[in-house]
Amino acid sequence: MTICPVPAGSTGQRRILVIDDSRTTRLLIRTALADDPRIKVIGEAADPFEARELIRQLDPDILTLDIEMPRMNGLTFLYHLMRMRPLPVVMMSSMTRRGSALAVEALVAGAVDCISKSELADARANRSLADRLVAASRTYPQASRGAAAPRLPTGPFPWNGKVVLIGASTGGVTALETVLRGLPPDGPPVLIAQHMPAAFLERFAARMATRIRMPVAVAETGSLIRPGQVWLAPGGGVDLVIGAGLRPVCRLHPSCTEGNFSPSVDALFASALPLARRVVAVMLSGMGQDGVTAMLRLRAAGAQTIAQDKKSSAAFGMPGAALALGAAGAAVPLDAIARWILSQTSLVPIRTTEPDLRCRRR
Repeated sequence: MTICPVPAGSTGQRRILVIDDSRTTRLLIRTALADDPRIKVIGEAADPFEARELIRQLDPDILTLDIEMPRMNGLTFLYHLMRMRPLPVVMMSSMTRRGSALAVEALVAGAVDCISKSELADARANRSLADRLVAASRTYPQASRGAAAPRLPTGPFPWNGKVVLIGASTGGVTALETVLRGLPPDGPPVLIAQHMPAAFLERFAARMATRIRMPVAVAETGSLIRPGQVWLAPGGGVDLVIGAGLRPVCRLHPSCTEGNFSPSVDALFASALPLARRVVAVMLSGMGQDGVTAMLRLRAAGAQTIAQDKKSSAAFGMPGAALALGAAGAAVPLDAIARWILSQTSLVPIRTTEPDLRCRRR
């Protein structure tokens, strides 16, 4: 256990606690961050039990967390942490390489980002490490409540022909699972642009396919937009858009965006303008403003639009920008978004035992 006291709020630096049983890895992280004035390592822990005590003592802004550690593995600790005291966490492990199942599991559990330890040996990746940690430290993970599956409408879903579009980024993985769990197996078609590398998206689709009632898959050109199907934008330099025609289908186009803002929410939303009156658009947790301008145009053309509210968002950048610009018509708590979607895509009023929507109209 190592402590380098820096009083909370004494500087503008983001205060980081490094949790890893490898002294070498802890030194590599400290060295990689040593020259960046925006962030400071204030402590090191060799296992989650040491980490728990240091979190109480030091009140860090962000944690880095390994998976393989003695006495308790990092994923178990992450789940406990998100229930008891949510903090921004970046997983740093040899087991969270790009696209691994454990990386996706960590993101679903509440981690903001996943970085492979192999990147610590890459000088170029090291230069971006502080950027990623500082960005992650500005998120606000929400406590995991382990809520039961929502009660769904009974009988066949009376779809009214509207298509659901969802944009998400940081914090969106957990939010998407919450929303999609609230939709019936024959619910409205859903198209999603979630900022995430392509390999992660494939794993995420496979995970979701086992956890929600609707089939989930990575979209391909020609995929039918029909009830009972969720399509994910594939990423990897490719955007998902809606092809024009009597019967809308998925199309894949080369992306004009890069890095953390791919696949593009803006591209997906903008492609739906010709059928705006048949669109229901949702902006979930995420940094930046991707999709906000296109959402404004959709709303002006007749689409129904909402954004996740600030209290339930890990990162309020995208939802906040959508609300500030008037692109989103209401701020809705995460646990009420699925019911709102069903209310907008059903031919008849939706009746469940869920509480009434709690939203702030704009």
